[in-house]
Amino acid sequence: ICALLFASLYILCHFIITHFKKHTDFTAVHDDEDAAVNRIALELCTFTLAVALGAVLLLPFSIISNEVLLSFPQNYYIQWLNGSLIHGLWNLVFLFSNMSLVFLMPFAYFFTESEGFAGSKKGIMARVYETSVVLLLLTLLVLGMVWVASAIVGNNAASRQSLYDLWEYYLPYLYSCISLFGVLLLLLCTPFGLSTMFTVTGKLLVKPRLLEDLDEQLSCTRFEEAAVSHRI
Repeated sequence: ICALLFASLYILCHFIITHFKKHTDFTAVHDDEDAAVNRIALELCTFTLAVALGAVLLLPFSIISNEVLLSFPQNYYIQWLNGSLIHGLWNLVFLFSNMSLVFLMPFAYFFTESEGFAGSKKGIMARVYETSVVLLLLTLLVLGMVWVASAIVGNNAASRQSLYDLWEYYLPYLYSCISLFGVLLLLLCTPFGLSTMFTVTGKLLVKPRLLEDLDEQLSCTRFEEAAVSHRI
């Protein structure tokens, strides 16, 4: 069931990305290697968007499934909407969200920018090797900065021990920080987006003429006609 739900989200996200992307980025590439790299980056972005959409829809899906189970407790055909499914979906969304945030998106970016090491054979694998090395160096740099910051803030055994507990502490903390940043960005951009939407709508829509004074317009038209006749 989880695989079917994710496959549906993946297909939907693929259609969304291919609808809004620029065709020159993926279809007008004359080099076969660049085209393959762009297709791989497209699939990684589609996977990440599917995971993000699943994270957004997970809470409404949990609420709706709970209400359906409470409304039809004896129905055999909806018993698959149980607590184990919701719990499994939460765990998968948490796992894939961290994997997309930490690995897939940086890999897709560095993969599109890579060209292979100097002196190596050109091809997809050369770009994969370069991307992996760059991503590994970036990971070591970030972990080193975190280690230095932890040593400066709290130079004790507990803070050093928490660095080893990467999965239990730092990944949930990182996920929470990114979620908070997304919510703040949404709250910041939503008012400007709504004001822009109303401005564009006001320009496109035809204003109603119910409150206009037709007699005044006719008088203005007669005066303009008289002025033109006088000039002639």
